[in-house]
Amino acid sequence: MAFATDSQDDEIISEINMTPLVDVMLVLLIIFMITMPVLTQTVLIDLPQASAEPTTTTPDSIAISVLRDGSVQWNSEVVTAEQLQHKLAHIAQLPQQPPLQLMADKAVEYQHVLNVMALAQQLGITQLGFVTEPIH
Repeated sequence: MAFATDSQDDEIISEINMTPLVDVMLVLLIIFMITMPVLTQTVLIDLPQASAEPTTTTPDSIAISVLRDGSVQWNSEVVTAEQLQHKLAHIAQLPQQPPLQLMADKAVEYQHVLNVMALAQQLGITQLGFVTEPIH
């Protein structure tokens, strides 16, 4: 039994099939259309600059530490919330406020740090900085 072959079926197709290329192009276009609004919607925030150099505590600066359990230290001395408020109020009344350096354990709940920051702001403290360790 012999099969008849058509000579047109054996020819090499010299045309490029554009359908897969158009499909890829349309998929990329859709991806860009979805992601571009996300990339262009920004919130303008003036972020602070940080250097990798460790800062040294000057003798007239005050170190406030928030420990893992939420307790607060004033220059390595544990203070209550009332004592902290009294000390911050005293600092706020000075004509030349010493800089306050706020240090917090990385495992402490953010609310404890926020309470110290809010108290300092309410009392009129103008110089409050965060102390971190540089990334090695």
